[in-house]
Amino acid sequence: MSENKEPHVAKFVYDFTEGNKDLKDLLGGKGANLAEMTNLGLPVPPGFTITTEACKVYLDSGEEPTALRDEVSAHLDALETKMGKKLGQPDNPLLVSVRSGAKFSMPGMMDTVLNIGLSDKSVKGLADQAGDERFAWDSYRRLIQMFGKTVLGVDGDLFEEALDKAKEAKKVTVDTDLEAADLKKLVTAFKKIVKKEAGRDFPQDPREQMDLAIKAVFDSWNGDRAKLYRRQERIPHDLGTAVNVCSMVFGNLGPDSGTGVAFTRDPASGHQGVYGDYLQNAQGEDVVAGIRNTVPLAELETIDKKSYDQLMQIMETLENHYKDLCDIEFTIERGQLWMLQTRVGKRTAGAAFRIATQLVDQGLIDETEALQRVNGAQLAQLMFPKFDENAKVEQVGRGIAASPGAAVGKAVFDSYTAVKWSRSGEKVILVRRETNPDDLDGMIAAEGILTSRGGKTSHAAVVARGMGKTCVCGAEELEVDTKRRRMTVPGGHVVEEGDVISIDGSSGKVYLGEVPVVPSPVVEYFEGRMHAGANDADELVEAVHRIMAFADRKRRLRVRANADNAEDALRARRFGAQGIGLCRTEHMFLGERREMVEKLILADTQDEREAALSELLPLQKKDFVELFSAMDGLPVTIRLLDPPLHEFLPDITELSVRVALAESRQESHENDLRLLQAVHRLHEQNPMLGLRGVRLGLVIPGLFTMQVRAIAEAAAERKNAKGDPRAEIMIPLVGTVQELEIVREEADTVIAEVEAATGTSLKLSIGTMIELPRAALTAGQIAEAAEFFSFGTNDLTQTVWGFSRDDVEASFFTAYLEKGIFGVSPFETIDKDGVGSLVAAAAKAGRETRPDLKLGVCGEHGGDPESVHFFHEVGLDYVSCSPFRIPVARLEAGRAATQSEGSDHR
Repeated sequence: MSENKEPHVAKFVYDFTEGNKDLKDLLGGKGANLAEMTNLGLPVPPGFTITTEACKVYLDSGEEPTALRDEVSAHLDALETKMGKKLGQPDNPLLVSVRSGAKFSMPGMMDTVLNIGLSDKSVKGLADQAGDERFAWDSYRRLIQMFGKTVLGVDGDLFEEALDKAKEAKKVTVDTDLEAADLKKLVTAFKKIVKKEAGRDFPQDPREQMDLAIKAVFDSWNGDRAKLYRRQERIPHDLGTAVNVCSMVFGNLGPDSGTGVAFTRDPASGHQGVYGDYLQNAQGEDVVAGIRNTVPLAELETIDKKSYDQLMQIMETLENHYKDLCDIEFTIERGQLWMLQTRVGKRTAGAAFRIATQLVDQGLIDETEALQRVNGAQLAQLMFPKFDENAKVEQVGRGIAASPGAAVGKAVFDSYTAVKWSRSGEKVILVRRETNPDDLDGMIAAEGILTSRGGKTSHAAVVARGMGKTCVCGAEELEVDTKRRRMTVPGGHVVEEGDVISIDGSSGKVYLGEVPVVPSPVVEYFEGRMHAGANDADELVEAVHRIMAFADRKRRLRVRANADNAEDALRARRFGAQGIGLCRTEHMFLGERREMVEKLILADTQDEREAALSELLPLQKKDFVELFSAMDGLPVTIRLLDPPLHEFLPDITELSVRVALAESRQESHENDLRLLQAVHRLHEQNPMLGLRGVRLGLVIPGLFTMQVRAIAEAAAERKNAKGDPRAEIMIPLVGTVQELEIVREEADTVIAEVEAATGTSLKLSIGTMIELPRAALTAGQIAEAAEFFSFGTNDLTQTVWGFSRDDVEASFFTAYLEKGIFGVSPFETIDKDGVGSLVAAAAKAGRETRPDLKLGVCGEHGGDPESVHFFHEVGLDYVSCSPFRIPVARLEAGRAATQSEGSDHR
């Protein structure tokens, strides 16, 4: 054990009368809110809270702070005086609960023990005081069961089995039908289980019970389920939990008692009303466990109108005080209402937007606060279609939820078939082991993509998210056979090509047959096809509209789109894009144009190379004319060819087989042989670190100048047609200013030639992607030749970490996430300490050289909510992301601006 180093704090224990809702760091969420309700004069059972600081000392040293026991004793004495009875007093016992309560809600992840203070002696006193022997023995068996499992580590199933045997012996099915004598026997059985499994008797000393329970709650902070939950929810591991010791009140004392949960608004829709559940003659755990059926909260008015009216008043008080939806737990003990907990309630994404605007209209919060009550993840949920939850389904597999949405279609196993069937009006799901750039046409044509390999940042996932396509990756239990055009699912069922399947990109689930889909009204709103009205969907659209309008007014960051064609550009513009931050020209060279690229790669002479480039030039120009027309008046950043040339050539194995077969049949194969030689010549062990990006422009004469000419001629054509093209030429993978200077000089020459030939003055800015550590570290030098930087955070993450994105997810990312090395994949949310520090340093150095340097980001992180906040903080001018993530980026940019305003005020 490490040395017990206690923090310099005034105390480790606070009475409920001493805290408030703003002390969540110290008292945890539950303790802070119990204190707040106490201060409001609401009926809260008396108690006290042991702070998170005490927990941290215990977890760091293995020992409780030396002052803790004395402080607990003092507060227990005060509680006993207030209640007029002592803990575990034989004739009239004070009973307490010991509950966890971290800063952030972690429902069910940590431990709770109720009814502490009961023993063989005090159970009789409780029965006498309550006038109910059954209630007393039921409370005692619950204590032994919870204490045995939580504190002593006894397998909980052993208690459940004993309980089931007791019900069988009585020939009943529910606990409440067991009588006092039955429960008394059950207590004896439970104590025997504890003795056998824990190697000790159930403690009869009430203070020992309480002390051991407090330690158990501390220990539960580092339980497996708590750690897993924190990783999933990105909750820091060093916060610790508070412990709340609260005097017990009982809802299981008869029909005039009960327990329930209530919400001040419907957490599913956000509508105001009476929402919740109530259960007569029960303790809170009975509601959670579903042992008995609850009744709607509204029925409490008939059961106990006095308590109902008081509860309604308290709910209104709490909502007005917290200025938000409140989630409440309460108990009624013989007609007396007690408040056991309140917290800001969890809600659906739709409810979050509705409630935020409702509270603005009620004058409880302003628009700035409303913007903080929603987030991009919730907006993303609202934008994707979903399967009908009431539909009958046959699930056959599950993979990684890579890109949200619901997609239904006929299974196809190659890109060609996907395009062909789609053009014939069929809806298809492209099923592959994994995708590659050759599959792009099929991915565009498909309703969704399903792969048996890969992760959230695999090719399929990244491209699907960029297109707003539903995608499930890494469904390893599905055996995909592309040659035989079939997929075998668990149980041996075979899905043939043409069979209908459904995939859920929000859960990763795969279904046989067609599952009905419900469209998203929010996307229809962004597309301009839906407006506010009277029904629920229209109310949601109106709420989203209002929040988005305010975010747009507040944000400093501009939001552009990653788009490679006019169709995507127009969609992006409808979604609110303020330009294109990344046009990937390599996507223009696929499909029918591959043969032209092959000619360029196979060219042996200058004449052959120029002929190939001349063939590509008009096609490139046409692409850019369409793009400039779609984004007229807005900036369009065009990245010159980036990927290795071998990606435009056939697969080496497939090509080798073709050549070998041709030779064995003595057939002509000269072209295939030349292709094979080119593939071998261009083969690289690690092509992402090889001949690509600016290196292509320097090694392949005329390649980049052809592209620059196409851009310049397209801009001149649009300008002469009274358009307003605003082209920006981006050089990829620059590592040194000399590379950029050479390419820039050639580009300036071409632009001048086009200006002279067309009689048009062109203002084409030239910049670079910062995607290598060296580029970031020498950004001050590179800025001398660049008018803008766009951070390519996908490649920058790969090169900083030394990761190959296509390989590492499947090999060790899962282990890294489970071990807590990653809280989240660095390809999903920017690594602020590593990659982020390079972005910040490069931005600062670049602007020191060129104060008017435009700064943006065009990697996947441009649409990630947390990353958008970072880019705002480091002073970038814009983020660029896929069209479907534009609203998310707009919203988060507004939230980032208002959060920084709040920080400035503080």
